[in-house]
Amino acid sequence: MAFPIRDTAIKISRPGFSLHQNGERASIGVVERWGRFERLADPGLHFFNPFAGQCLAGILSTRIKSLDVRIETKTKDNVFVQLVCSIQYRIVRENADDAFYELANPQEQIQAYVFDVVRALVPRMPLDDLFEQKGEVAKSVLEELEKVMSACGYNIEHMLMVDIIPDPSVRKAMNEINAAQRLQLASVYKGEAEKILLVKKAEAEAEAKYLGGVGVAKQRQAITDGLRENILNFSHKVTGTSAKEVMDLIMVTQYFDTIKDLGNSSKNTTVFIPHGPGHVRDIGDQIRNGMMEAAACAEGNDS
Repeated sequence: MAFPIRDTAIKISRPGFSLHQNGERASIGVVERWGRFERLADPGLHFFNPFAGQCLAGILSTRIKSLDVRIETKTKDNVFVQLVCSIQYRIVRENADDAFYELANPQEQIQAYVFDVVRALVPRMPLDDLFEQKGEVAKSVLEELEKVMSACGYNIEHMLMVDIIPDPSVRKAMNEINAAQRLQLASVYKGEAEKILLVKKAEAEAEAKYLGGVGVAKQRQAITDGLRENILNFSHKVTGTSAKEVMDLIMVTQYFDTIKDLGNSSKNTTVFIPHGPGHVRDIGDQIRNGMMEAAACAEGNDS
């Protein structure tokens, strides 16, 4: 009677022996004699003598297998979460007999230990810490699984914490908290930007007023120098005229120049009240009186 090592094995049966050929590299056979374990059969050509009690008890695959485990538990702050873990494991070729005889259902065994470790660790952690330390949880599960499964001929290759799924209402609350914090931070940045803008605007206005004042002062200085020069030239060239008469003449000239400029522009809305050439003398008298009173006040303060 022949026992193939794999489904597609070549088998030849003759009285007294069986010939088996296994071409799959990631498999290993378990050979028994009279119901007791005798040896492991690597891929290749094997002879079994059924009259001597030899038989192929089973075939194990040494490929890496993946097991996804979904666990529901509660965190320290009383939030129910679902954790999705992915465990990659394989049979150790040298200890395949332990894997064959020790465990009938390794998936249930792995799942049970994952449940035990996760439900012992997660209830001691708040939800935020669970998200930050999920690698530590996966490491603890991996260490516990390696300790137990290595004695059964299995090696745990990787333990991944694939996903942490809180309750939908908790996820919504977390998103709202995150959005509120970001809006608060954005408001702070916006306030700082507006503050900087106002400060820069005030500095620009102050600088503009300063430069405008300097320009006005220089303009008035130039006007004063020009008027003084005109008065002196007119007094020298026209005998018998006083400085007051020359000043009145200059003011009348400027008055007519201003009226001319106003007439040439259609968009001006300036109105002189009272209006008339005779009022120029009154304006000049008011300016001179104001200057004389200011000079008298200054002399009184000095004394």
